[in-house]
Amino acid sequence: MVYENPDGVRIGLEIHIQLNKLKTKMFCGCSTDYHNAAPNTHTCPVCLGLPGALPVLNKKVVEAAIKVGLALEGEIAEETQFHRKNYFYPDLPKGYQITQYDFPIVSNGKIVIEGEDGEHTVGITRAHMEEDPGKLVHIGSIEKSKGVLIDYNRSGVSLIETVTEPDMRSPKEARRFLDKFRNILEYLDVFDGNLEGAMRVDANVSVHWGTRVEVKNISSHKGVERALLYEIMRQKNVIRRGGKVSQETRHFDEGRGVTLSMRTKEEAEDYRYFREPDLMPMRITDWIPAVKETLPELPDAKRTRFIEQYGITDMHAKSLTSKIMLADFYEGVCAKGVDPKIAATWTADVFLGELNYRDLAISSYDGEKIGFIHAKDPRIKNSIKVSDMVELVNLFAEGKISDRAAVEVIRTMLDTAEEKTPSQIIEEKGLFKAEDDLVTKAVAETIAENEAAVQDYLGGTEKSLNFLVGQVMKKTKGTADAKTARDLIIKELKG
Repeated sequence: MVYENPDGVRIGLEIHIQLNKLKTKMFCGCSTDYHNAAPNTHTCPVCLGLPGALPVLNKKVVEAAIKVGLALEGEIAEETQFHRKNYFYPDLPKGYQITQYDFPIVSNGKIVIEGEDGEHTVGITRAHMEEDPGKLVHIGSIEKSKGVLIDYNRSGVSLIETVTEPDMRSPKEARRFLDKFRNILEYLDVFDGNLEGAMRVDANVSVHWGTRVEVKNISSHKGVERALLYEIMRQKNVIRRGGKVSQETRHFDEGRGVTLSMRTKEEAEDYRYFREPDLMPMRITDWIPAVKETLPELPDAKRTRFIEQYGITDMHAKSLTSKIMLADFYEGVCAKGVDPKIAATWTADVFLGELNYRDLAISSYDGEKIGFIHAKDPRIKNSIKVSDMVELVNLFAEGKISDRAAVEVIRTMLDTAEEKTPSQIIEEKGLFKAEDDLVTKAVAETIAENEAAVQDYLGGTEKSLNFLVGQVMKKTKGTADAKTARDLIIKELKG
């Protein structure tokens, strides 16, 4: 199948990534651990832009940028330098931002995603280093704000801005790109996506191969997809009514799910770029070999290895490698000698599915347990031990519990902070699989008590069989194996 893109949608992204795993800011020694701190407490004359304060470049920022470029299969510049991007905004204390212009550190990279018609390559135009501005806190909505407060704790934190080609053809592809990009960054250990403001996205979108519109400062992958869906429909409606789409910058109101006009789109010359006089150009060719040696096994390589080493499906390998901590947790379980295929099913399908259902995000893995927090409320957190998953998989593999019981155990471990082993939960809830004679007895009772359903099934109504199986499961309190119960019912009724 070839995706025709009938509406001529083109989407390009500008993604601002905080290198928040680095201990200090880009040009000063202030800590980047500011997220739970009082406003304006992680600042100094440099990140406040006070007169006479001079920047000193953090070498680890350059090394992290090279690492990102190599992971994106991009070209690393032999020589790079910084520029000043001049514009006035309250969160920019110096009146300019130190960034890179015509000598970006990375260019011509790519990321392969699952597109609308199979694997699809999204080109990376460039990735460059820059400093983060402060944070504006509006009193009320951005439209009706009664005032604005400024927190400069974030000012000067290291950013990598990555600019893609307009290669994405739908909001779904854009979201998949962001998921894959975040995954790569977490593998590189330069970025914690669970922190506020860690990834901010500007989306450029056009329809019918026409004028592009930029939607600024979207803070989530889901928000990007929603903003693009709305903006594509808005532009198509403008054209349908005989109007023309204006080149402009818009804001996405996440609460209402709409984009709002902010200003006409700026061009590069509006920023009056010039070379940063306080920072010298850097020749970094000699840095690349040493940085390359620090690269970890990246998601696509790990996915291939999981398929070959553990004999699991590509679908399971893709899910398990979607988060570095989940991949490490799975390998920790497999290292204990369990069946890797069964472990993949319970980790990728059930455990990950239950996390997503509860809006829980994986936050840590220390070799013994995997931790997770609620995506919107970090106070809600819990963990599951490797040993607990090993025990659960073994109990299921040995036929001591049904799949329904195993799911109940996982749900209980996710929903309660009290640490209990799977065996303890199974014992308390009476989830050990029913003995064969108990299941046989439950089947006989079910057939005797549900004559109408039996006759419907014998008459060809297949769903009546599901009803009968459900009655057996109810009688055994979910401890029977559903397939076994089904087979026994069919045997009794059809001989």
